[in-house]
Amino acid sequence: MYVSVFDLFSIGIGPSSSHTVGPMRAALDFVTRLRDEGTLEDVHRVGCTLYGSLGATGLGHGTPDAVVAGLAGLEPTTCDPTQVTGAWDASAGARSLRLGGIHDIEFEHDDISLEPRTRLQHPNAMTLAAWSESPVPLMEHTYFSVGGGFIQREGDDENEATVEVPLPYRNAAELLQLCTDRGLSIAQIARVNEESLRDTDEVDAGLDRLWQVMDDCITAGMSTGGTLPGPLKVARRAHDLREKLRHTEAENGRSLPGEWLLAYALAVNEENASGGRVVTAPTNGAAGIIPAVGRYYLTFIDGADAEGMRTYLLTATAIGTLFKANASISGAVGGCQAEVGSACAMAAGALCAVLGGTPQQVENAAEIAMEHHLGLTCDPVAGLVQVPCIERNAVASSTAVTAARLSLNGDGTHVVSLDAVIETMRQTGVDMSTKYKETSEGGLAVNVIEC
Repeated sequence: MYVSVFDLFSIGIGPSSSHTVGPMRAALDFVTRLRDEGTLEDVHRVGCTLYGSLGATGLGHGTPDAVVAGLAGLEPTTCDPTQVTGAWDASAGARSLRLGGIHDIEFEHDDISLEPRTRLQHPNAMTLAAWSESPVPLMEHTYFSVGGGFIQREGDDENEATVEVPLPYRNAAELLQLCTDRGLSIAQIARVNEESLRDTDEVDAGLDRLWQVMDDCITAGMSTGGTLPGPLKVARRAHDLREKLRHTEAENGRSLPGEWLLAYALAVNEENASGGRVVTAPTNGAAGIIPAVGRYYLTFIDGADAEGMRTYLLTATAIGTLFKANASISGAVGGCQAEVGSACAMAAGALCAVLGGTPQQVENAAEIAMEHHLGLTCDPVAGLVQVPCIERNAVASSTAVTAARLSLNGDGTHVVSLDAVIETMRQTGVDMSTKYKETSEGGLAVNVIEC
């Protein structure tokens, strides 16, 4: 069992990996299948129905825009984010959609429908259909957006995101045993697995590219003021916090690492909320934590360098694989504990590793971070990835650093294992009411006035 770093961390667009990136990929996959079957140019009309959580919070998460963009042939990794924002209204206004970028069909607003009360076998479900002049669809497929931008077509193997590697592991206990038996760190285990899929130079270049996009997102977020899109009119704070920190540090002559950490996290999630370019880490809703802790490491830790950042990302990948395989990284499945909790655990373990922690201390850091996110609900106000999501990333970034420091001050032994806390998170997600799992039907979403 292993999920590649380049699948777990994928370059995409905001505001949501499960509600924007995943549906966009599903729509693109659908168009690709039409093209491969030679029927794309026979299509006169397409339709998409968004079920469950996709239907409940799809408008706030830009899901219809993402579906239209995917149907037009755009890919989240390479597209201009501005081509996605407003795509639904633009195509409906023109009464036309260029399917796959090559074939014009008629298109109306009603060709995308939302059915939040209908739940299929996964809470993030969508059905795409294409018709010629016949009432019988040329093609129809149901997709599940399973978190982190991953999609699964109904009937396909649900574990196809995992790949065959030389050093597989099913849980943290097996991962630690591999480290002991092979005399390798957790990052080295991940590297061996990655280098079975691509050569060393490609792995290093890919890791550097991922970090560059994360770092660019921080810089962009701290360089932009104003308010976020949507009815809440949430003020962007990262820019003002950056200016305040610069002024304060110039006056008193000392750096403020903890405050910068908050600024980094806010910056990423404000970019995400604006539909900008982000890296799923492992989701968009939790995208600020791993980049923030990474910039903290590079900026404030003596000896930090590019190789350390590669170790950081590889360690985070090994830990993230455990969450994806044994629980979930989807807020619609497990609540925010599955998104922010898993990202916090990944960042904590990764930071511990680059600070010199043993595999046992790394596992302990990840466990501490996850343990203190158990039960966290996903209740976005107005269905937007803004309140409480943005601040939640900043708080979790601080928790990740604290967890790493706590573990480094121990010897790696502890009462609760990472495996136990991941299983607890899974069970808690099963028990959690649907209204607390990215539907905006409970919690803050119903107790905060939207405008």
